[in-house]
Amino acid sequence: MSSIFNKADNVAILNRINSLTSESKAQWGKMTADQMCKHCSLAIAVAFGEQDLRINFLMRLLGKMLKKKVIHGNHLKKESPTAKEFIVTKHYDLEKVKSELIAHFSRFATEGESAIQVKKHPFWGTMTNEEWDLLMWKHLDHHLKQFGV
Repeated sequence: MSSIFNKADNVAILNRINSLTSESKAQWGKMTADQMCKHCSLAIAVAFGEQDLRINFLMRLLGKMLKKKVIHGNHLKKESPTAKEFIVTKHYDLEKVKSELIAHFSRFATEGESAIQVKKHPFWGTMTNEEWDLLMWKHLDHHLKQFGV
């Protein structure tokens, strides 16, 4: 499996992000390319301790129960529910949010595992660096595939 910490793998994802244009259309879901970039950037910011999530007790319990299946499973499902903090309805300048996403994702390759500041995810619970690696890769890969890149 590819790794967010591997420089070559990381660059491959960055190239895919760079191939997004204003003409890129979602193959499923409601987001536009700019909204997807913002959504993914917000999700990555959780690992850095820069984005808070408010998750109630029942959802935290659900997250712990689903963690192994989702993080260690084959792929993320289309139209999966997301935290309200990651629901993006505004529109953004695509080049600006692409740059933000690239800067966030690049930190994994440049800083390595030390980029991850949060060891207890608000939804998934305690996370190893390997689990963060899997989750961050799968999530961004999932959304890039959503836009055909």
